[in-house]
Amino acid sequence: MTVLLALYIALVGQRAVAFVQTGQPIGIGIGVALFVVAAIGALLLVLEFRFGLRITRLGARLEREGGTPDDVVPVRPSGRPTREAADERFPRYRDAVEADPEDWRGWYRLGVVYDAAGDRKRARAAMRTALAKARATR
Repeated sequence: MTVLLALYIALVGQRAVAFVQTGQPIGIGIGVALFVVAAIGALLLVLEFRFGLRITRLGARLEREGGTPDDVVPVRPSGRPTREAADERFPRYRDAVEADPEDWRGWYRLGVVYDAAGDRKRARAAMRTALAKARATR
């Protein structure tokens, strides 16, 4: 997906240049708009990479500390976790965060369980919180 997005950004940028080079006001306007779209796409791509790298580093840190979850969620043949199993494990991790909301480790684990349950929005929010808490404790 990343390669496709990068290709899309490059093609949009190329079209933007072509529109601007027409010299006509409407072409220039379209070209500028396409530059803005390409710039926003590039910015979002960079931000996603940064987020992914930071989460990966945080996960490696948690693993080095021996704090990764010990209960494994069963997966389907496709490799996706079964939602029911993730839902069963959720209260344990939620309770850990409620007991110590300043611990980034609990937030990270909660994010993993949210992701396993298919709740990507809450998983990302929990991971962002884990990053912020980890940064604050350094």
